[in-house]
Amino acid sequence: MSWKDNLIKIEPYVAGEQPNKTDFIKMNANENPYPPSPEAIKAINNFDGANLKKYPSANAVELVKTIAEYHGLKPENVFAGNGTDDVLSLCFRAFFNSKKPILFPDITYSFNTVWCEILGIPYEQIRVDADFNINPEDYKRANGGVVIANPNAPTSIGRDLDFLRIILDNNRNCVVIVDEAYVDFGGITAIPLLEEYDNLVITRTFSKSRSMAGMRIGYAMGSKDAIAAIYAAKDSVNSYPVDSVAQKAGIASIKDEKYFRETIARVIKTRENLTEKMREMGFKIPDSSTNFIFASHEKYTAKEIFEYLKSRDIYVRWFNKPRIDNYLRISIGTDEETEALLNALKEYIK
Repeated sequence: MSWKDNLIKIEPYVAGEQPNKTDFIKMNANENPYPPSPEAIKAINNFDGANLKKYPSANAVELVKTIAEYHGLKPENVFAGNGTDDVLSLCFRAFFNSKKPILFPDITYSFNTVWCEILGIPYEQIRVDADFNINPEDYKRANGGVVIANPNAPTSIGRDLDFLRIILDNNRNCVVIVDEAYVDFGGITAIPLLEEYDNLVITRTFSKSRSMAGMRIGYAMGSKDAIAAIYAAKDSVNSYPVDSVAQKAGIASIKDEKYFRETIARVIKTRENLTEKMREMGFKIPDSSTNFIFASHEKYTAKEIFEYLKSRDIYVRWFNKPRIDNYLRISIGTDEETEALLNALKEYIK
């Protein structure tokens, strides 16, 4: 027997390709093409580096307070962590401890299966329909929890509150997590449902709509008991999750509502233009509620288009997975980047 026999055996999450160069168009990671709020940048530049000798606020008290006020909640209903991935992994630890399988769609954020495998959580992936829609009635079965991304990724499809109510009404004895990483780009938030369902937990991120992917800030909203369980899990893993600089920048970003709304509007306008132009080229694209589109072509394969765009230094996301291997997920870039993408697609089709 070798020591290698005891190494972890798991298929890790694979992110979009990150080429080791700077002269390319990156549309494969769902990042915001615009910089963070000038106020957030100012907060970073004005941070006194001498204070880094001290640990940050363990529970990100001021950041949590600011987020809570923004959403009309109490601080006891908010938890902040290092990006949504950190927050979700703590939620999985905190909530999914029964022997029953948790449920989530077969086409959704692929990190879900990784967390289940590494934490030993049983799970079932529920098949979405041919148009990638989630049927809420499919979640009316015994389970240890439910995880729904709304809007969903990589499909970009957002659903309304009636859809969520069906799932919540059928699962009052387990935690239902609604991942709202992309909700600011046209989705419908489940925040109004927090007053009705104490088993509902909503997760959000600063990485997309607030242009702070490099800062790693995410948060969860839920009942006092649910949030307390996340804190218990966090304090058992890493009692100081959000660094001091990130906390200051996050607060400044939340307070700059004008810039936030303007940036989202720019992304949505570009998304609608890109969708229209690509549909004219024969692409099939669902209406998107996110900062990306999910596209397939009636004549050309996604892999062929992906490889051609890559040869032109335009990186989009292709998933070599069943059911979605003929689709491209394309993040919304600037208008200039979008024009370059459209020109490349026109050249390929010709």
